[in-house]
Amino acid sequence: MNPQMHYFKTYVFTFFFSVSLISFSQSENKMDVNTDIDLVKVYAQVVKEGYGTVSIYKELANGYYFRSNYAESKKWFEKLFSEVEVKDPLHIYRYKQSLKALKIYTENNFYLSERGTN
Repeated sequence: MNPQMHYFKTYVFTFFFSVSLISFSQSENKMDVNTDIDLVKVYAQVVKEGYGTVSIYKELANGYYFRSNYAESKKWFEKLFSEVEVKDPLHIYRYKQSLKALKIYTENNFYLSERGTN
């Protein structure tokens, strides 16, 4: 086998390998459409249509809490608390923080006094 043929095969192999890598890398850069969906809006629409569940109320309360929309957060935490007895201290803490941000006192709060977390 002559050296020129060996180099030619090496170049051809390298060319096709590079082309396949480039095409593979371009196929991996597709946009994920699910990252652009606003889940809080979706959950709010689901509840509006009458399909609310405890887990959806939790998601809405936490979603609005992290967006600093404390009025909506308070609303969904109270809906959650009215449906089930919440023992998770994190949810109770976030509810208290929402009340604090809204300048609503936690004393004599129906949802907190039942749980003895005052």
